[in-house]
Amino acid sequence: MSAAPRSSPLALTVLALLHYRPLHPYGVQRLLKEWGKDQVVNVGQRAGLYRTMDRLLEAGLIAVRETGRDAQYPERTVYEVTDAGSEVAHRWLDEMLSTPKQEFPEFPAALSLLMLLTPAAMRDALSRRAATLERTLAAQAADLARESEGGLPRIASLEGEYVRTMTAAELGWLHGVLADLDAGRLAWSPEELLALANDGE
Repeated sequence: MSAAPRSSPLALTVLALLHYRPLHPYGVQRLLKEWGKDQVVNVGQRAGLYRTMDRLLEAGLIAVRETGRDAQYPERTVYEVTDAGSEVAHRWLDEMLSTPKQEFPEFPAALSLLMLLTPAAMRDALSRRAATLERTLAAQAADLARESEGGLPRIASLEGEYVRTMTAAELGWLHGVLADLDAGRLAWSPEELLALANDGE
């Protein structure tokens, strides 16, 4: 048995789903999608899920419950969470909920380099992002409505509420930036930026 792997959203989600019932990897992936967890956990590549489950197995956080075969499917290994896995899952969940983590997403990094663009190019890029977010927000609202109609309790879809709130906040902020750009309240010149850069020498 190896040391517990580093926490990750996917590893935690696998452990959490196995708390409900033993599952084979395909069952884990299907349940992730049925419950909408694929909106917040990257399960686009099945190989990543298998690697994660292999690491959890090697660390003793999950165990093989049974291996079965039927006429329709190849051999499938069903896994269950161990006591150690349950303990680790609760610890990871507490840490992720209680401790803000410094993350480095692409968008803020790109914002920090906007001075490379002309105002027109900036407006074009941010307008396209805003249009995408508007479509995303509409799709998220429809997903939440479907989940509610399907009888899924609110506790099972709080992440959807959070993602929708953050999307709406970003869209509102983008509209404000675009309005400032159009009104001339957000302006810069290459000379001004060069002077600032030279101040540091």
